[in-house]
Amino acid sequence: MRRLIVQSYLTLDGVLQAPGTPREDTDGGFAYGGWSVNYWDDRMGEAMGRALSRPFDLVLGRRTYDLFAAHWPRVADESAKPLNDATKYVASRGRPHLSWHRSVLVEGDAAEGVAALKQGDGPDLQVHGSGNLAQTLIRAGLVDEYRLWIFPVVVGAGKRLFADGTVPAGLELVDSEVFDTGVVRGTYVPAGPIPLGSLALD
Repeated sequence: MRRLIVQSYLTLDGVLQAPGTPREDTDGGFAYGGWSVNYWDDRMGEAMGRALSRPFDLVLGRRTYDLFAAHWPRVADESAKPLNDATKYVASRGRPHLSWHRSVLVEGDAAEGVAALKQGDGPDLQVHGSGNLAQTLIRAGLVDEYRLWIFPVVVGAGKRLFADGTVPAGLELVDSEVFDTGVVRGTYVPAGPIPLGSLALD
């Protein structure tokens, strides 16, 4: 069985919208696109390289696929090779033009299609960006691991990874790293129901 890993860049208030460029996603009048860019340093690049060093395939929503397909095939250095070599499974309600090498449309219901992929043979499946798709997979209980890069910015309104309707659950921190720019990377796995308690004295 293949693991499904959600890898996401988040602001401190949980927004994942448009980390890379101002024009990436302006839905809702979002004006802070590119909020992650100036926090990257060499150590973070090395950590990302390690995260991408093991074989994986990608599971992407349509918007993220279009962004990646327009960018990564044009990048000549070795950092692009794992993404370009991966099979790209694209969840879309339409019929997108899948021009990027090794791209496959996930037919029908996204959660059912990804659940079937998990049952097959192959490397881990990684979801990058793709907020709407990630929420669908979270609600379906399909996520085995979260790799969350939390940046020291607060943007207020915007699309969130754990949006309204997220099923409450506990998570276990299994690995973490703090970078000089203030970014914190945490790796979490599902840990069942939230362990509730009380600080009341009676």
